[in-house]
Amino acid sequence: MEKLYTPEGELLQGQPWQVYPRPQLKRKSFYNLNGLWDFTVDEKNFEINVPFPPESLLSGLDMEIPPGTLMQYSKNFTLPEGFVKDRVLLHFGAVDQECEVYLNGEFIGDHKGGYEHFTFEITDFLKDENVLEVKAWDNLGDNILPYGKQTLKRGGMWYTPVSGIWQTVWIESVPEHYVKSLKIDVGTDFARIWADGVYDGKISVTTPQGILVSKLVNGVAEVDILEPCLWSPEHPYLYYFVLESGKDRVESYFALRTLEIKKIDGVPRLCLNGEPYFFNGLLDQGYYSDGIFTPADPVCFESEIKIAKSLGFNMLRKHIKVEPEQFYYDCDRFGMVVFQDMVNNGKYSFIRDTALPTIGLKRLCDKKMHTNPESRKAFCEAMESTVKDLYNHPCICYWTIFNEGWGQFSSTEMYHKLKALDSSRFIDSASGWFSGGESDVESLHVYFKKFKMPKRGKRPVVLSEFGGYSYKPEGHVFNKENTYGYRFFKEIEEFKAALKKLYNEEIYPAIPKGLCAAVYTQLSDVEDETNGLISYDRKVVKIEDDFLK
Repeated sequence: MEKLYTPEGELLQGQPWQVYPRPQLKRKSFYNLNGLWDFTVDEKNFEINVPFPPESLLSGLDMEIPPGTLMQYSKNFTLPEGFVKDRVLLHFGAVDQECEVYLNGEFIGDHKGGYEHFTFEITDFLKDENVLEVKAWDNLGDNILPYGKQTLKRGGMWYTPVSGIWQTVWIESVPEHYVKSLKIDVGTDFARIWADGVYDGKISVTTPQGILVSKLVNGVAEVDILEPCLWSPEHPYLYYFVLESGKDRVESYFALRTLEIKKIDGVPRLCLNGEPYFFNGLLDQGYYSDGIFTPADPVCFESEIKIAKSLGFNMLRKHIKVEPEQFYYDCDRFGMVVFQDMVNNGKYSFIRDTALPTIGLKRLCDKKMHTNPESRKAFCEAMESTVKDLYNHPCICYWTIFNEGWGQFSSTEMYHKLKALDSSRFIDSASGWFSGGESDVESLHVYFKKFKMPKRGKRPVVLSEFGGYSYKPEGHVFNKENTYGYRFFKEIEEFKAALKKLYNEEIYPAIPKGLCAAVYTQLSDVEDETNGLISYDRKVVKIEDDFLK
């Protein structure tokens, strides 16, 4: 396989990922532990560049980690003078899949799950000079914890796995009573803000008309906006605010927007801010040639969002992966809708989940699929964590629970579980097929035949995957031997002509008939898959700005 670096990876120097990792609950207190750590695996000692997984080029290791292998990280640190207030918190953006954490030889906690952040209070364990140790292991292959597109034998639509720390590790100091989290609900002219951990204080919101101050009473603030600016991809207005309670001060933001399903001229439509809106999207896997799960620099997110917008897209379907929060903040501030997938677990079956649906068997009762209670429990816990972590981001307009049957079970029950967690967004219970249960949308995948609008039903129609046209830009290809895609083109002009025909003949004509969203596969190439509009190393954009716009 070719060793490809992104432009940001080629320039990487010093401590990586210095951006504040929690933009919706921001304090001035921030001590970043990214950078070189000692790393031991199979009794061999290395240095690893955190937060890049050891399988990646940017970690400095580029090594395979077999399932169950114990990885031991160690980092010495001394906190700056005056940093410690009353309490000190240690944060991990994500560690795949399980870990135990020790500070100065004392066990401070453990965690299961590779895609969510977690926190430990370390106040009583701190010394003047400290040693932080993380023991991590990844049981990929047992199909219990969510794993997404990772596989032990990469190839085709399955990718190189990651292990261990893959997001920022950092420390902050807080007062005795502090804001632990925020939950924000919005409408077209109000925001309701819940602050966990404090009861009184004030919220100062910056508006075009000036500073609007609201009181925090019993942990809740009601903010009424008299001349509201609604959020949309065309006008991504954010209301930034400061919450002050006792000695604590945090910065955050919200946006005003509504999502609902309406019948327009007898056709069910997805509506943004009360009006039918066509979500024109790209499948976004979130894999990078040099960092795998973790881009070299958070500016990579901003760059890709701007490229997608310049090409005429207003939505990214974040596919079976949860990103660092910076990605969602960039989508919030630059105006990119996110259709967010849950991360699947459970065992994949080629016959059931791919072959039979491809020839037309797309209806199955899923009550008895994936019956392992431990696997089901792990999926439910991960879904709840995903919603909790991402709830406040206005860019997220749509949740996908299951994709193409992978790990799917009891979709109607899961639909109601998710609806109880978040009733404000659209829910796609089963993207592609096996959609016999309850769902807000009729979600279709069409690759091997022309897309035709189904007969008018009660649900809005979403073409949640289509396209997948492959073109390999010379010098920017991970696998020169094998190619994965759904149609293949050797010449760029043939590729572009086919792409334009696809949209002109299948997508655009379907919009007046009721098509509400379309997700082209995909934003970028990933390993063997060369069906992206951008090369895997992010150095080639295959079409011009005005080509589809």
